[in-house]
Parts: sequence; C-alpha cells; structure tokens
Amino acid sequence: MQSTSILYSKENNIAIIRLNRPDKFNSFNREMALNMQEALKTAEHDEEIRAVFITGEGKAFCAGQDLSEAIDSDGPGIPRIVEEHYNPIIFALRNIPKPVVCAVNGVAAGAGANIALACDVVLAAKSASFIQAFSKIGLIPDSGGTFILPRLIGWQKASALMMTGDKVNAEEALNMGMIFKVFNDEDLQAEAMKICSGLAAMPTRGLGLTKKLLNNSFHSTLEQQLHLEKIIQEEAGNTDDYREGVNAFLEKRKPKFTGK
Repeated sequence: MQSTSILYSKENNIAIIRLNRPDKFNSFNREMALNMQEALKTAEHDEEIRAVFITGEGKAFCAGQDLSEAIDSDGPGIPRIVEEHYNPIIFALRNIPKPVVCAVNGVAAGAGANIALACDVVLAAKSASFIQAFSKIGLIPDSGGTFILPRLIGWQKASALMMTGDKVNAEEALNMGMIFKVFNDEDLQAEAMKICSGLAAMPTRGLGLTKKLLNNSFHSTLEQQLHLEKIIQEEAGNTDDYREGVNAFLEKRKPKFTGK
C-alpha cells in the first residue's frame, strides 16, 4: 500500500504500521483512517504475516481525531467519522486472527487511546499517557472506549476517567491494569519488537483462536463459554502447530511453528 499518513512495512513475519502525521500528533483524518483500515486488511490477508506491530512517529502516539476535519462544514461529519473511520478500525483490531502489539510512544488521547487499548498487547514508554479526552469537548468516548475500558480497569475507574478526562501516565495505567508493560523511552521500540517477534514465532493460529474466545467472553455466560471452548479447542487440536508442538515436546527439541 502507498500512504504517507500510515507507513506500512514488513520485517520477517511482522507487519509494522506506523502512524505518520507527527506534525498533527498523529491525529486521524479521513485519509489516514482509511489507510489504517487498508493496512490492517493487508496484514490480515498476507499469509506471511504472523503478528502486527503498531506505533507512532514523532512525540505522540495519537491525539485522536483531527478536530479541524470534524468541524469542517465540507468534511465527513461526526456520524460518518465514527461509523466509517473508527468503528472499522476497532473491529479489524479485535478480529484480525493474529496478535497485535501496540507500542505507545507518547500521548494517546481520545480515539487514539481507545485504538491502542483495542490491541492485544499494549506497551508504553514511561513518558506516555492516556487521556479519555472526549468529555473536554462535549463528546462521548467512541472507538470502543465504553466497551473496552471498563473491562480493563473496572466500571468506577473507567467512568471517572471518561467523565473527568484526567491524564493517566504510563505507570498509573500499568498499575490499574490498563496496559501490559512500561519501558524506558529509549528502550520501547526494541523491547516491543522483541515481544512481537516472540509472538510471531509462536503457534499464531492458536493465538488467533484465543483472541476469538476472549472476544466472545465479553457477552457469554460461563456455560456458553465452556461450550465454545470445547468447539474451538477441537479446531486448535487439528492444526499443524498443535502436532508440531506435541512432537517437539516428546522429542525434546524446539518447535518450529508455521501458524497453520
């Protein structure tokens, strides 16, 4: 794909997506949102890709929506921005059957915060911060925020952060269970890529099925989830990776997974 606002590249079996409007703190406009969707679709359908790595260029991860577009009388308008820009991105992040690692290199505000939190493994630089900034301008948290954040940190903390719009630094986000790990700024990219590379070498078909079950757990009863686990476990048991994992264990060697 060709884009300046979204940089897409491949490194071994990893798709690398970089948000690239640093002069606008990587805030999204329509062109950038559609290119992000295209990048995720490309990564999903490329059989060589085993994991996805997302980060931002410059000082910020993503400041959310470019408000100059939101208030432009000739622009797409808020309903289309939510429906056509952000909803497809969140849906793609949660449904791509490959692990998605997000390295939050700076401020993640509004939709930018919720895009990060929709990823499977969220890592942050010590200087990074997360802000549910919607309330500051009279809007509600979109991009899956009202769905994902309460499930990460609990109802009360999510409600308070959404209403106050308070900034949460990386260490606070870690302590409340919002993200997975925090690294020194200078180490973030290398450490995040190390984690992503490790995931890409794992039985990624099984990781994708795990992700499917986690998505379903948001609205299943225990009985329904146990039943679905049985069905999906049978599917996992029929994969090449399962057979390779078992054989490698019995033969006392390192497995070589293919994601199939």
